[in-house]
Amino acid sequence: MPADSPGLPEVEELQVSEAQIAVHWKEESFYYPPPSFIGQANASDPAIRDRFTEDKFPQCFKEYADLLTWDEYWHTTLDTSNPPFWRWFVGGRLNASFNCVDRHLRTRPNQAALVWVPELEDEETVVITYRELYRRVNETAAMLRDFCGLKTGDRVTLHMPMVPELPIVMLACARLGVIHSQVFAGFSGAACGGRISDSQSRVLITMDGYYRSGTLLDHKEKADEAVERALAEGQVVDKVVVYRRHPGEYASKTPMVEGRDFFADEVMADHRGKLVDPVSLPAEAPLFIMYSSGTTGRPKGCQHSIGGYLAYVTGTSKYYQDIHPEDTYWCAADIGWITGHSYIVYGPLSLGTTSVMFEGVPTYPDPGRPWRIAERLGVNIFHTAPTTIRMLRKVGPTEPKKYDYHFKHMTTVGEPIEPDVWRWYYEVVGKGEAVIVDTWWQTENGGFLCSTLPGLDGMKPGSAGPGVLGIYPVIYDENGEEVSQGSGRAGNICIRNPWPGIFQTIWGDPDRFVQTYYEKYNKDPKSTDWRDWPYFANDGATQSADGYFRILGRVDDVINVAGHRLGTKELESASVLVEEVAEAAAVPVIDELRGRAVEMYISVKPGADSSDVEEKVAKAIETEIGKVARPKNVWIVPDMPKTRSGKIMRRVIAGISNYTDVGDITTLANPEVVEEIRAHVHSVKEARGEVPKALTEKEAEEIRAFGQAE
Repeated sequence: MPADSPGLPEVEELQVSEAQIAVHWKEESFYYPPPSFIGQANASDPAIRDRFTEDKFPQCFKEYADLLTWDEYWHTTLDTSNPPFWRWFVGGRLNASFNCVDRHLRTRPNQAALVWVPELEDEETVVITYRELYRRVNETAAMLRDFCGLKTGDRVTLHMPMVPELPIVMLACARLGVIHSQVFAGFSGAACGGRISDSQSRVLITMDGYYRSGTLLDHKEKADEAVERALAEGQVVDKVVVYRRHPGEYASKTPMVEGRDFFADEVMADHRGKLVDPVSLPAEAPLFIMYSSGTTGRPKGCQHSIGGYLAYVTGTSKYYQDIHPEDTYWCAADIGWITGHSYIVYGPLSLGTTSVMFEGVPTYPDPGRPWRIAERLGVNIFHTAPTTIRMLRKVGPTEPKKYDYHFKHMTTVGEPIEPDVWRWYYEVVGKGEAVIVDTWWQTENGGFLCSTLPGLDGMKPGSAGPGVLGIYPVIYDENGEEVSQGSGRAGNICIRNPWPGIFQTIWGDPDRFVQTYYEKYNKDPKSTDWRDWPYFANDGATQSADGYFRILGRVDDVINVAGHRLGTKELESASVLVEEVAEAAAVPVIDELRGRAVEMYISVKPGADSSDVEEKVAKAIETEIGKVARPKNVWIVPDMPKTRSGKIMRRVIAGISNYTDVGDITTLANPEVVEEIRAHVHSVKEARGEVPKALTEKEAEEIRAFGQAE
């Protein structure tokens, strides 16, 4: 049964303007780090904040850059002569591969650099020491240079799953100054081909297959589609290098194309034992391109520099992830996303720690798998996304109690986390022993922008915390007026200053770079003063009186109900307060009376009684937010349509609710659920006479764009 639909809302209930996101979240209580953590923390002296105050900007970031080994020191910390195309550590030269591999050989050659855990539990875990990593990176660099013909400044596309060869290839590219563009393995061949075309890559490096939920997937078949798509867009791929999941066995049914496709192990035989000197490169030279998903149109190729990016992820890994070389650190993200680049590969390896990689699904073969891995490997730092936390809470709420692991530190990343889910993460996963950093940042940013310093700050469920060291956030309304902290009002979160991790530009499209991120709040297009160029993050946020920021989600994902702009995360957080609810997704539906109304999609915990969940969810939203937010319908679904990385595809269910195109679902982990949801929702709506009128093109475009930023 759906929730009862209210009549016209009482708009006097909330005094908000069109430009303002309504905020109804109550402030949560603080949790504090234990003395045992504070005693060993990399940042436990409050004086560290004094070193990064605005009056010491930009020289404060010398502290991060000095964590690296430089071939030549820089002469200019920040060059602002061509805003907003900032240049960091100008005059400096270095190599990212040397910093992540070579320099650790003197102090820890036999320490594990990477520990790779295959999805199948009967397969052996692979441990790669820093000495072994050095050998393999060199041999791979020789193969890329001598066989593939790649040189400094060339681009190469990687379409690889979570296997050790992926970071090895990335570091080999970095050694040569070749710009790598890793495409998430769950993306289709067509999506990969578009990125090949955009970056003008001549070489594709891929894998024949990999495991997902116990099944060996055929991945090589996507390579042919990618090459075909790239060719249709005018880009020729000369070579496709294919790694094999099982040595000597080919996991794909797709034939190898003679003269174009080559098995990596066969090619590598000619490069065994070769050493390649790391190329000394300017700090502002590009290290990689990472494509963000964007909303509509062509994906944005975020170009990240060597010096600024590596300094930033090394510094934030040290102070915010609290990584020490002796730690065993597991970031359960995918290297196909920026989190994996920054906090599986470059940040942890630059600090010389042991970084764990996991091939598969955290709930396979059962939801105890992550905790068995943590127990067996002695993991003491754990890093994952709210989507994964919610999934593990849904299917294995008591599993962590069965295993003897102990985390000192846990991270949540990728989207705002609901306070109720945060508490489960803290109390059950962390066993009340670990600090949590709830981080906010984006593909474009390189590393964290908001977070608590784990040894110094209290933790507040659902809040990302203050700006991190050297970052000066501000909230503006649509008119460019600052929204004061503690006002209870929300607006658009921006960063007032440049920082070393910020991307340099959108690859091949500098005009789009300026328009998307800087034009909205730029005070003077002719100014070279960085203060006139705030970075617009395209996220809504509020700031409490204590200075902590709460992220409300993408500005494009706000649902405007009769002039009340409701943040999706508040609606979803209210829903998961209902005990039976595992996951929730809020979407807009076109409504003749109110313009837009809210519909909620809910999945319940296994074995839970769902008989009155719809009404419980509606009442929870009404209680936590107000009558204006009461959903028009609450739909219980067997599962949410999700990407392979576990994110709910809200634009798909928004399309279902509005009887419009759901878009491409080929990259979903569970595309079959889409038709099941559609059949249920449409049959009920049609029985009630709720079928909407045909959408205008503008309305259809709004629905298609909703949730796309995920």
